Amino acid sequence: VQLQASGGGLVQAGDSLGLSCAVSGGTSSKRVIGWFRQAPGKEREFVALINWTGTVTYYADSVKGRFTISRDNAKNTVHLQMNSLKPGDTAVYYCAAASRIGTIKTVYDDWGQGTLVTVSS
Repeated sequence: VQLQASGGGLVQAGDSLGLSCAVSGGTSSKRVIGWFRQAPGKEREFVALINWTGTVTYYADSVKGRFTISRDNAKNTVHLQMNSLKPGDTAVYYCAAASRIGTIKTVYDDWGQGTLVTVSS
């Protein structure tokens, strides 16, 4: 599966930003898409995930209530809407694909290249 994340940029605290992940190729079994992020000097951490049908979503506590993950299978795209952004959300955001639901990095076999989100105070 090939994934390409886009939509990052520089915003101010309290602003909103939407990220997109274009999914192509691979096997149809890799249907869970997750978003992770990695801030400078920190480990890559789980942000949100969605299953193939969109009926299962899960969020990290740090983003719950502010971020929303959705998918459009007709367009092979997964979207991460980020509202009420904080400086602590500054990171490179990656989308990844897995064949099962999980919040651990090792569950995900395929990764996109990442897109930088910078939130200024």
